[in-house]
Amino acid sequence: MTITAADVSKLRKMTGVGMMEAKKALVESEGDFDKAIEGLRKRGAAKAAKKADRETSEGRVHTYTHSTGKIGVMVEVQCETDFVARNEAFISLCNDIAMHIAAMSPDYLTREEVPAETIEKEKEILAEQLRGEGKPEEMLEKILVGKMDKYYSEICLMEQDFIKDEDKTLQQLMEGSVLELGENMRITRFERFQIN
Repeated sequence: MTITAADVSKLRKMTGVGMMEAKKALVESEGDFDKAIEGLRKRGAAKAAKKADRETSEGRVHTYTHSTGKIGVMVEVQCETDFVARNEAFISLCNDIAMHIAAMSPDYLTREEVPAETIEKEKEILAEQLRGEGKPEEMLEKILVGKMDKYYSEICLMEQDFIKDEDKTLQQLMEGSVLELGENMRITRFERFQIN
């Protein structure tokens, strides 16, 4: 099968990876976009994991104010070099992250930041709901795992579906950006302000 420049461009727009990476994925998947995306995600996670230990001492504190002027976000996104910190793609990524935070209002960056008391309280509430629905006691723990995963995907930034592409989480967006820009990157903190 012939892989055209338009195919490569389309996959790049869908995933945010570089041109050669997109072409390689399409060749390996014999032109199947779904398989190419799946392959890129697997490779992306592996490559991002390799770069995850590299120090991020540069970056950007990015601000976003919603058009109403009533919601504002400050987010710190770190990278390895000032060259990438000034790159348009990196700045655009920071803006996308800030817009996402404005829209989705996450409480925590990752599930590891959620206080133990909050987790226990949520588990108690969910367990009571499940008992009220007549779920068998021996199945509660298994069901709670899935329910808690859903809970984390609502309150933790890195597990939320990205507002511009709900097929990927913020974690996957960051992994794709690591591949595209070739440096380790991480969101270190954020703050959302809102006037009610």
